[in-house]
Amino acid sequence: MNKLLLAAVLLALPGVPLALLGAAFLAVEEHPLVAGGAHIRPEHVERAVVLLRRHDPRRARPGQLRTIQIGAQDVDLLANYAATRFGHGGARVVLAPGAATLRLALALPPNPFGRYLNVDAALAETAGLPRVESLTVGRLPVPAWLAQRLLEYAARRLSEHEAERAAADAIQSVSIADGTLRIAYQWRDDLPDRIRALAVPRADRERLRAYQERIAAASQDLRRGDSFTTALRPVMALAAERSSAGDAAAENRAAILALAFYANGKGLGALLPEARAWPQGAPRDLRLRGRGDLVRHFTISAALAATAGTPLSDAVGLYKEIQDARSGSGFSFSDLAADRAGTTFGQLAVRSAHGARRFSERAGARVSEADIMPEITGLADGMPEAEFKRRFGGVGAPAYHRVVQDIEQRVAACALYR
Repeated sequence: MNKLLLAAVLLALPGVPLALLGAAFLAVEEHPLVAGGAHIRPEHVERAVVLLRRHDPRRARPGQLRTIQIGAQDVDLLANYAATRFGHGGARVVLAPGAATLRLALALPPNPFGRYLNVDAALAETAGLPRVESLTVGRLPVPAWLAQRLLEYAARRLSEHEAERAAADAIQSVSIADGTLRIAYQWRDDLPDRIRALAVPRADRERLRAYQERIAAASQDLRRGDSFTTALRPVMALAAERSSAGDAAAENRAAILALAFYANGKGLGALLPEARAWPQGAPRDLRLRGRGDLVRHFTISAALAATAGTPLSDAVGLYKEIQDARSGSGFSFSDLAADRAGTTFGQLAVRSAHGARRFSERAGARVSEADIMPEITGLADGMPEAEFKRRFGGVGAPAYHRVVQDIEQRVAACALYR
């Protein structure tokens, strides 16, 4: 019997490569199952801000049980944004009572089979992990029992990482009802620091420390009211130096993050607990075009663009201006210009390995304000919502678009972006 079994295995072995080849042929397709591109608008950012305020950890008590509710539209947006950002594809999530369907398209490196890995899955809610009702990868149907085993294996592997364990310690249940995803969690005082500490890879922590130390040293020579470029140049010069033997885009990203936290008076300790013990930059009121608020707009947008992508950065900047128009300093096209300039800066800084290295070399040299921030002469500022709508028709109106187009032309004319 053993000889017969061995003979059967030996006869089957030559067919294994062919079977794998056939599976790859069926699993990979030429066209995406869903289109990518997360169209993030200011109202999406506003909903996220409301959600974050509602679950502000400073208001939570240890052991308190709380529930986050995320609507179907926002779940779909987050999934599509993640697929676009990290997989250069797209996603579609549909929630139903106790169930969800997921369609996912991920772009693949060049290969002879096709351009996309398409996934179509139906999941059912349980007391623990979701149950896989059906799974199709491309044109290849995967048995539900096998898909469930793969899901359980992935969950076990994730639990080996401290960041995922920290989240698992807090999350009590996940449920779907009335088109809403509900996540019940129990607050722990150590949760924010655990997640923040583990969300930043060790290599990035080392990079951030290098730029924090450069900022601390450079800040001693800065004076109140100095141009932001006086802080920018030495930090980007360090990025250019470190890029010669490393990842230029990662170096630029870390440099921009460190500058953004410094310029906004937060310090990297707000992102990374261990950074509280690093050398700290002396506080300075830096300016762009003579205004401190433009530095904050520029650096936040640059950091968002370098780490999260241009659509999110633009949406956050526009949301801020709309909020100012409703209550605050008023809608400012100058602020919007700083947002767009910062977005361009962050985007170009991480565009490609060669481009990132060249960018840091130029930004670390004799860069001036005019090289990174356009003139704001003639741009309307401080408009309450009623005046903004009267003069420009509101966001999306032709008059508004004409000004935005003018701003984009001004930004594109800056020397560093050409």
